[in-house]
Amino acid sequence: MSRFLIYGATGYTGTLCAEHAAAVGLSPILAGRDAAKARALGERLGLDWRAFPLDEPTRLANGLAGVSAVLHVAGPFSATSRPMADACLNAGVHYVDVTGEIEVFEALAARDVEAKARAVALLPGAGFDVAPSDCLAAHVVRRLPSATRLRLSIGGFGGLSGASRGTAKTMLEAAGHGCRARRGGRIVTLDAAPRGVVDFGAGPRPTVGVSWGDVSTAFRSTGVPDIDVAFEATPAMRKAATAPKLARRLLGAGLTQRLLKRLIETRLPPGPTAEQRAAGGTVIVAEVWDDAGGSAASRLTTPDAYALTALTAVETARRAAAGEIAPGCQTPATAFGPDFILSFQDAVRTDIF
Repeated sequence: MSRFLIYGATGYTGTLCAEHAAAVGLSPILAGRDAAKARALGERLGLDWRAFPLDEPTRLANGLAGVSAVLHVAGPFSATSRPMADACLNAGVHYVDVTGEIEVFEALAARDVEAKARAVALLPGAGFDVAPSDCLAAHVVRRLPSATRLRLSIGGFGGLSGASRGTAKTMLEAAGHGCRARRGGRIVTLDAAPRGVVDFGAGPRPTVGVSWGDVSTAFRSTGVPDIDVAFEATPAMRKAATAPKLARRLLGAGLTQRLLKRLIETRLPPGPTAEQRAAGGTVIVAEVWDDAGGSAASRLTTPDAYALTALTAVETARRAAAGEIAPGCQTPATAFGPDFILSFQDAVRTDIF
C-alpha cells in the first residue's frame, strides 16, 4: 500500500496539489469536508474522493482507511493539525502538511518520540514554508558547520496582496503575536521586528523581521541557536514593524482576528491567478556567522511560492507513502538532505561567499 490522501483538496493550495499530482500520473485520494466539492474535483481530475470532517474521530479514522500517508492542506493548521496528526498516529499513517505556523511545528516536534514508537513520520512544512528555506539553511550551515547565527531573508513574496486566503489568515495570526526569533536555542518574542538590508541579487533591499516557520524548524535542521527570518519590506510591512505594542495587542485580540479574517474571506481572491503564478518567483538568502568571525551566504531562486508548494508537497507525500521518510518528526532537510530543493525545475542555488 503506497497511496496517499490529500485532505483540503478543494481549497486553493489543495487544488493546486491535486492538479499537479494528476498531471504527473499519481492517483491520490482527494478529501475534504464538503462532499459536493470533493466529488466535483475528483470527477474533473479522474481521481477517487472522500468527504469527512476532522471533529468526528470515527469518521476521520474511516476516512484514512487504505492510505499510507496524508498530505494535509486544510488550514488554519492551528485548528486542524492536531486532530489529523492524532488520527494519523493512531492509524500508523504518515503525516505531511504545508503549515507555516511556529506553534504547529513545535507541537509536532514534541511528538517525535511518540511518532517513532508508532513508526510514523511527521513532516510539517512541506510547502514553500519551509521546504526551500530549510534546505538552504542546511546547505549554508554545511558550508560553515561552526555557525552560531543564521538569518534567512525572503524576497519576492509580497505579503497579503500576493497571498491566498489561507496564507493571509495565517499571516494575520502571526502579526498579532509580534516578531518571533530564536535566541540561545529558545523561541522568543522580540521587542521590535529587526530591520536590515539584504541583496537578493539586484542590489540592497530593506528587510523586516517576521515570524516564519524556520524559527522552529531550522534549529532542528542545523542546530544553530540564534535564528532570524525576514521579508523584503513592503511599505505596509515597514509600517507594521513600527506599530506600538498596544496596536499589536489589539490586532491579536479574538474579536479583531475574527473580523479581519471575515474581510479576508470576502474581499480577497482565493489566491494568485495562473498568470500571476507563472510570472512570479521568490529569492531566499541564507547568511550564517560563527563566533570566530567566519561567515557564509547562499542564495536560492525558486518559482512562485504556490506553484513550488504543489511540487514539493506532492513529492514529499509520494515519498512518505512509499516509506522513504524515517519515523519521527522531520523537516524537509532532515528527511531528504539540503539538495532536495534542487530536484525541482527552476530552483537554482548560488553560493555568494
